[in-house]
Amino acid sequence: MKPVQGDKHMARGSKVWFNGNIVPAEEAKISLFTHGLHYGSGAFEGIRAYAQKSGGGAVFRLEDHVQRLFDSVKILGFKIPFTKAQVVQACVDTCKANSFSECYIRPIVFVGDEQLGVFPGEDPKLNLAVLTWEWGSYLGDRGINEGAKLKISTYLRPHPNSAMTKGKITGQYVTGVLAKQEAKRQGFDEALLLDPEGFLTEGSGENLFMIRNGVVKTTPLTSVLNGITRQTVIDYFKHKDIPVLGERFTRDELYCADEVFMTGTAAEITPVQSVDSRIIGEGKPGPITRELQKNYQAIVRGELKLPYMKNWWTQV
Repeated sequence: MKPVQGDKHMARGSKVWFNGNIVPAEEAKISLFTHGLHYGSGAFEGIRAYAQKSGGGAVFRLEDHVQRLFDSVKILGFKIPFTKAQVVQACVDTCKANSFSECYIRPIVFVGDEQLGVFPGEDPKLNLAVLTWEWGSYLGDRGINEGAKLKISTYLRPHPNSAMTKGKITGQYVTGVLAKQEAKRQGFDEALLLDPEGFLTEGSGENLFMIRNGVVKTTPLTSVLNGITRQTVIDYFKHKDIPVLGERFTRDELYCADEVFMTGTAAEITPVQSVDSRIIGEGKPGPITRELQKNYQAIVRGELKLPYMKNWWTQV
């Protein structure tokens, strides 16, 4: 089954899962009065399936992603009208329907055509869709191979009382959209956002790590999304007996790091070449980052399975 061609960077799956059924993408339609379209009342996940060394494809940490989707919807005060097992199967079925062994998977839950004001009603009906598409390096091959150029944004990561940091909530991503636009228009690859007190948080869609004198630091979960790739990297470093500290740090500390990299399902492991035009380390991916990149690709493709990795691969 041939995927639908999207832009030059991806091929979109011609089939989607929508409210319980696999249907042609062009038939999965919603009302213009959809509450989630107007007010951002929805949640989503970004998941990847990878071709496996043993053959076929497998979705990486699918159950963890689905759990986070349910958490995000709970944070919004809603309830998904499907079980976790059904959503897991929906992701698998959508990959199979599009003959994808390697792709990006986007489950999205949103309030449908309900009340027209901000308040969606006491028990609004939720829609759930699963889309797939082929997606290469999120920040481009140059970013993966040479390192991305980052800019500290003029936009702040909202205070935890303003934006629920544990949820991938659709409406909350407008801050990241603005920050990313600002960075790209000024010639950078990605933005980094500070918290209201001036400490680093994350990128528009990635968690942030820095390395200095062999010690790894990452922003604590008090102000960032609990990334699945972030968790994978922390577990990997602990297995390698590399110290990992979850603590806040400032932009000037970041400037002086030996290595900096970002993590995310889309971004995978992306090294950082510079921040605010300050060269990081030697201006190229450092040895710890390079080894991590190599081993991460081996992990997601089933070539490296360590004892603590339980049920991290779901065949498609």
